[in-house]
Amino acid sequence: MLYKLIFSFIFVLPFFAAAQSNAERNKALRKERRQELKEFSKLADTSYYIPYHSQITGRLYLSRKTTSFSIKHISHNTDLNYKPNSTLNLGIGGTYKWITVNLAYGFSFLNFLNPKTELGKTKYLDLQCHLYGRKIIIDGFGQFYKGFYSSPRGSANAGDSYYLRPDVRINQVGLSMQYVINNRKFSYRASFLQNEWQKKSAGAILLGFESYAGNVIGDSSIVPRGLDSSIAKKNIREFVYYKTGPNLGCAYTLVYKKHFFVTGSLAGNLGFGNNTIISDEGRNNNFGFSTSVFVRVFAGYNSNKWAISAIYTSDQVGVNHGDLATRMTLTTTNVRLNLVYRFPAPKRIKKHLDVLDKTREDIEQKIHYDQLK
Repeated sequence: MLYKLIFSFIFVLPFFAAAQSNAERNKALRKERRQELKEFSKLADTSYYIPYHSQITGRLYLSRKTTSFSIKHISHNTDLNYKPNSTLNLGIGGTYKWITVNLAYGFSFLNFLNPKTELGKTKYLDLQCHLYGRKIIIDGFGQFYKGFYSSPRGSANAGDSYYLRPDVRINQVGLSMQYVINNRKFSYRASFLQNEWQKKSAGAILLGFESYAGNVIGDSSIVPRGLDSSIAKKNIREFVYYKTGPNLGCAYTLVYKKHFFVTGSLAGNLGFGNNTIISDEGRNNNFGFSTSVFVRVFAGYNSNKWAISAIYTSDQVGVNHGDLATRMTLTTTNVRLNLVYRFPAPKRIKKHLDVLDKTREDIEQKIHYDQLK
């Protein structure tokens, strides 16, 4: 009898205690989930999309970011495309409620997927912040690149080689904000962050503004003689620009059998600003209008636990060219492949994350109170 009691105490009782503990935790998680859906139904139509904000949306991803610029000769329609030799990055990240953290690095074992050394070397810091709220979308950019090559091979009279410009630099900062009309049925988060699940097709109108500022600078003429000898003789070494203005666009998510989705988004901007051209002739300021286009494409699979998605974003910023016969466009792209898994936050981590979320709520309430006074 004593041996049976000892055996039960050592082996059987801990098993039942663990099972009971898991059962109680699962019960608490189901209750939390029901409460989350109930509260969210006041903000959005849960027959179209549902949230997973109380869980951690973990992701493993591959990404490549680039900032390039092109110069187009208006009269004879020739292009010079300057591209960076950027790396493919492997990263991990997670989203909990409004908090998203992603960390990525271009590991050496990915070199077989990266461009060849004949494209020159590029040193860069590419900062992109994409905040996808239910109503507001904010995209922030900070690009600092040095070292470019011309594409395609042989452009700018480079023969069979690439025209390399290790001296050319791009510095650009920008901000884009958009309000999502029909946000009760359409979710950007479901396509980009996967911390929501869009179960039915829906679309939205986008309305907002954007601003950009930066410069393109080189040690010698940025426009080579192979593109336009008359402009090259001016020895234009720097373009300094800023622009701001409203944007308007639309987005639509097509859902197939609740799980498979394709999302497309297109927004156009008409901005007013100034482009300062610095050359041997001095500084030439040109005020005027220019256009920009922001394209986003998402596709993948979404479910209760797992998700996979491919993401492509391209922000093309047109710069006012003034009285020159060339037009310059800066393009920032982000290509990413995500593998996503959702899971409940461990108690210790959840405790600290909820403190951050409570702090955010207190700040929002304080701002709202100050606005009402």
